[in-house]
Amino acid sequence: MKHKIIRGHIKYTSKKPERMDQERGREYFTLTTQSDDTVVMQAHCEIDDEPNVVRDVIIAMEKDGTPLDCSVRLSVGDKFEGSGWFRVTPTYAECEMINAKDGRISQRIETETPVKWLQAHPILGDGLLMKTYDLSKGKGKQLLNDFLLTSPDHRGATGPMLFKMAKMSIEYHGEEEITVAAGTFNARHFSVGDTAGSLLEEHPPYHVWVTADDDYLFLKAGAAGYMQTHYELESVEFIN
Repeated sequence: MKHKIIRGHIKYTSKKPERMDQERGREYFTLTTQSDDTVVMQAHCEIDDEPNVVRDVIIAMEKDGTPLDCSVRLSVGDKFEGSGWFRVTPTYAECEMINAKDGRISQRIETETPVKWLQAHPILGDGLLMKTYDLSKGKGKQLLNDFLLTSPDHRGATGPMLFKMAKMSIEYHGEEEITVAAGTFNARHFSVGDTAGSLLEEHPPYHVWVTADDDYLFLKAGAAGYMQTHYELESVEFIN
């Protein structure tokens, strides 16, 4: 087998006092690294909080996270919300989609510089997003400018459509060993911030841990503020 496959399950829980550690969703994923270094992420995501969300995403990207193409199908409150196909080139991004609010739409967004990331909202993708941080510069904070989203909603519960996000910061805190339900791993610790003005609602401080290797496999994350949510790798299978 010339390609590498990782399969797993991420558990979503609440950290609100009245719901402490209660399960609020889940994600089942496959991450395939092909022989040409193309990375394909498949994720089935379920959020139980009303209105409940079911999202299926397939996104292909280069080894460094640069997006190539993506498909998203979304249900909200047990009803079809939308389905879309996205393609990203060095000079523009396009989308063909249909959703419950707007009907059939074609989009094209011109880009002055190549798009470094397409945020389609699986939690697994939050780990892969950290590939955009330049580790050669060591610990610190770096800005990610002018990247794209399939929804400006923090749950990814609208659209799907193309949205351009102005900025976001990623801070690297260093390496540490952590234990999650799926096992003990050497990890890189990052945090995300400075989203004011870019989303429908500013995202509270968000800390993310990924494996300290080329896979950037998501291990755990937590959002503070009004969200008070926790995400953790429950199980994983490595297939080489």
